[in-house]
Amino acid sequence: MSATNNTNKPLEPEDTLNGAGRYDPNFTNHVISSIGPNTDPRLRKVMTSLIKHVHDFAREVDLTVDEWMAGVDMINRAGQMSTDRRNEGQLLCDVIGLESLVDEITFKAAADAKDAVTQSAILGPFFRHDAPLRKMGDTISFETPKDAEIAYMHGVVYDAVTKKPVEEAEIDIWQASTNGLYEQQDPQQQEHNLRGKFRTGKDGSYGFYCIRPTPYPVPDDGPAGELLKKLDRHPFRPAHIHLIVSVPSSVNQLFLVLMVTHCRSFDKATSQSQPRSLMRSPNTWTTTPYLRSKILLS
Repeated sequence: MSATNNTNKPLEPEDTLNGAGRYDPNFTNHVISSIGPNTDPRLRKVMTSLIKHVHDFAREVDLTVDEWMAGVDMINRAGQMSTDRRNEGQLLCDVIGLESLVDEITFKAAADAKDAVTQSAILGPFFRHDAPLRKMGDTISFETPKDAEIAYMHGVVYDAVTKKPVEEAEIDIWQASTNGLYEQQDPQQQEHNLRGKFRTGKDGSYGFYCIRPTPYPVPDDGPAGELLKKLDRHPFRPAHIHLIVSVPSSVNQLFLVLMVTHCRSFDKATSQSQPRSLMRSPNTWTTTPYLRSKILLS
């Protein structure tokens, strides 16, 4: 007896891909049809596609119960490890490239526009909402470690449409110390070390002292680290500094990760988030290195 699909027609050759010809051909559609009529249209679209792809994936690789349970356990432990200071689930998404892909999809329309804004990047798992507002020209580095190199980061925020400088744009900055840890991971660092908020002047400019970014390993004591080891990948992220740029008159926020291009860990980074347009090379390595950027904000 030949296999059929939900229309009771014989399955075509392409219908047997991903194991569909060896398993109940009506099962996936039965699950999808159970979604109720009052479901939000967008949620219906997303869940319908997710169910189809997850089922196809399971059939394609002949997923076993043990493998499925290992995946469930990884997700459970990621949730159990996550706090307001660490997001293990987000780190897992970063490792498999999902976070960067979603970011690319979300901002593709803006990137393709005639007046394109600066390319965005992922938020990362160590952002905090409560960074203090600091004065222009201040430092975000306190009790600076001996192996750190002080740097001055400065730039200008422009309106992507008018090309005019944006006054009072808020720039939220955070970075890891030379030991590879953000302050919420490291009890030896004071509260809000290497983070702060700054507001641009009338000419759209901003500037502050930080430390020269250095590469660091992502936390490998959880599911994300275990996955990296199983995939034979190193845990290092290239040297970078995070920024969120926003203005009071707009609901838009621009998430940036400025990469330092001399970093040795760049080519095989743990994270898949390294837009080429966000790479920066210090313009001098004299007494104080300078990191300069031009930001276009919608």
